[in-house]
Amino acid sequence: MAYPAFDFVTPDEYLNIEIRADKKHEYFDGRMYPMAGAGLNHNYVVSNLISNIGSFLKDKKYDIFVADLRITTPGFDSYMYPDLSIICDDVETQENSFDTVINPSVIIEVMSPSTKGYDIAFKFHYYKQIPSLKEYILIDSTKCFVQIYRRDGDRSWADALNIEDMNSSLGINTVGIQLPLTDDYRKVSFAK
Repeated sequence: MAYPAFDFVTPDEYLNIEIRADKKHEYFDGRMYPMAGAGLNHNYVVSNLISNIGSFLKDKKYDIFVADLRITTPGFDSYMYPDLSIICDDVETQENSFDTVINPSVIIEVMSPSTKGYDIAFKFHYYKQIPSLKEYILIDSTKCFVQIYRRDGDRSWADALNIEDMNSSLGINTVGIQLPLTDDYRKVSFAK
């Protein structure tokens, strides 16, 4: 995904710029990248997920957040806004940054044609650094395709589980939910 990048900035400079910015930016190793807008299918998938997962988690110890919550990695070399994140314990924020979380358990990215490669390879490289992260889930907004990465007991990442059957379910093991893909893709129109 090609975004125009700002000149090198420190993490502190990024956070100061981001507080005043009209649009969100992600940050990787000294570079700021403007966030792209999202299309209708992308918004349907996010809306469906937040509704279905949120209802399931309502009276449980977990919290679900949408893309306005910034996530960082250890060492603070990156700051990202995943489409959805689930936190299983108390929300922990980065020191001196009330709006940056350090302990997501599940991150979900909804892929669009312009973000697919970026979400699969680039962002996952950074997300893997987060010690609390147990599952990374990618959902395609243009076709029925879900890719799930899970941490094994030894803390390594297992090979991806790919789901391409609309009659299947998306299992989020960390919180114990099975979501029928027909619910996740409700109102989504796939191009023919």
